Amino acid sequence: MQPNSTARYTKALTEFLSTPLETVLARCLHHSPEQAVVELFHSAIATVPAYQAFIQEREIDPTVIQNFTDFQTLPLTTKQNYHRQYPLTDLCRHGQLEWCDTIAVSSGSTGQPTFWPRFASDELHITTRFEQIFRESFQADTRRTLAVVCFTLGTWVGGMFTTNCCRYLALKGYPITVVTPGNNLSEIFRVVQALGDSFEQVVLLGYPPFLKTVVDNGMAQGIEWGRYQIKMVFAGEVFSEEWRDLVAQRIGATSPYYDFAAMYGTADAGVLGNETPLSICIRRFLAAHPQAAKALFGESRLPTLVQYDPLSRFFEVQEGTLLFSGDNGIPLLRYHINDTGGIIPYEQMLAFLNDYGFDPVAELHSQRGIHPLPFVYVFGRSDFTVSFFGANIYPENVTVGLEQPTIREWVTGKFVLQVQADENQDRYLSVVVELAPGVTATEEREKAIALSIQSQLLRLNSEFANYVPPEYQQPQITLTPTGDPEYFPVGVKHRYTRK
Repeated sequence: MQPNSTARYTKALTEFLSTPLETVLARCLHHSPEQAVVELFHSAIATVPAYQAFIQEREIDPTVIQNFTDFQTLPLTTKQNYHRQYPLTDLCRHGQLEWCDTIAVSSGSTGQPTFWPRFASDELHITTRFEQIFRESFQADTRRTLAVVCFTLGTWVGGMFTTNCCRYLALKGYPITVVTPGNNLSEIFRVVQALGDSFEQVVLLGYPPFLKTVVDNGMAQGIEWGRYQIKMVFAGEVFSEEWRDLVAQRIGATSPYYDFAAMYGTADAGVLGNETPLSICIRRFLAAHPQAAKALFGESRLPTLVQYDPLSRFFEVQEGTLLFSGDNGIPLLRYHINDTGGIIPYEQMLAFLNDYGFDPVAELHSQRGIHPLPFVYVFGRSDFTVSFFGANIYPENVTVGLEQPTIREWVTGKFVLQVQADENQDRYLSVVVELAPGVTATEEREKAIALSIQSQLLRLNSEFANYVPPEYQQPQITLTPTGDPEYFPVGVKHRYTRK
């Protein structure tokens, strides 16, 4: 028996149940996030064997880290230089894996799993992000709500984490009932049609392209989404505001600020931030004013824009990529996951928008969901992955598909991997492949290459196999001659992905 586990859980649960959301979100106004992250560093040094070793091996004296300026001199941690370098037990508090009560799994480029232990109190910490959405966007504190978890279930982080957080909200008194069909379309349709009329609203939680698939296939089967007052929670991918409008039209949603919310999360540390009515309002303005968006974000593409609690997840920016620190089953300090993005303080965001003649607070006509929390924007991974239905797709997986017998005789090995959308805004996985000199494109070769790549993705990438619906798993292949100037210009360093 572990009485300490009981005490930790009881304390965390009592605090979660008894503390109003407004109080939690206001804490960062009265307590220094910078000082809190320094304290997290010293706590990790005292209790986490792997981090002790990590710092010691770099000949750093932890006693000199006394303030935030000192903290910023600490080396970055990554999956490669930290998580994979030490035993899993040593990454946990006191070197005890049993300090945690569940383990989530994510798969890397070779399909080798990465394990992320956590304890129930870590989930309570993340439940606050769900509470923001359900209370302030969906008014689920006063509306009988059916939460339909459409994330993949099993060891992968999304489905089980979401289910647990929604149940904690019900435990806190929210009239929320959870049902878990996962990414099984027929089960989703069955539970919505059988149960939806018993609730005032139905919330679908899942990856953006999959939820659109749910909507489109449901319409084809005669489901009248409008009768269920559908709301949606997304995670895993950037989407356009045109995409949000299209989905809203098909489900009969009329309030884009309050009917949808995206989360920014990772298997490494759960949910890091979430869309709010305010952040959605701002993003929609920026989508309609691309010059303002480029001035703010430095790029012509529109990132995911969320607000975050710096006492929960502390962000920094280094060379255009995000670092975060936070307490978890595996405490993480200055952790780098190759997400390209940045942070914008609340007042700075409002001042920027004011220069463009826009006041998002006035636009919302309501104070509900407005908190002076900072913003973080995320373009996605800065490495060579692309995200498809929430699964990270790696060039290394595609390479193996092109290296199979016969196929390897047709191609140079160069390709461009990207996620594109068709006229109906449905996403698909596109692979443009460079043919070997003298080889011509045929439908038979396109089909063979598509099947080979799909086979290797299913074999090597468990996220692809479990997240991506079967009807979307086969990539669309485009074959080009050697040296194609658009995709394979001669003499230029090749990039295997395009965002």
